[in-house]
Amino acid sequence: MSYIRADQILPKELLEAIQQYVDGKTIYIPRKEKQEWGSGTAAKAFYRERNQKIREEYLKGVDVKTLARRFSLSGKSIERILRERKAAASADGNV
Repeated sequence: MSYIRADQILPKELLEAIQQYVDGKTIYIPRKEKQEWGSGTAAKAFYRERNQKIREEYLKGVDVKTLARRFSLSGKSIERILRERKAAASADGNV
């Protein structure tokens, strides 16, 4: 993460007000609008597709241990993926 010197961009009065709270320290100023995770990459789609494949194979009878090995995940991660879909289906009334 890069930083910008506050004294180069902020009005003197604002800088002095900030210095009353944080003097000589690095602070993080969050974005006005938070971006949704994965919105800038293909990661979200990748994991959605991977998790769907895991659920489909599980429904075909592939056990958790085999799925964990096949997808390089822990058994707990496979169980979480399966549980999340079941919870979503319950919320939708599809169970």
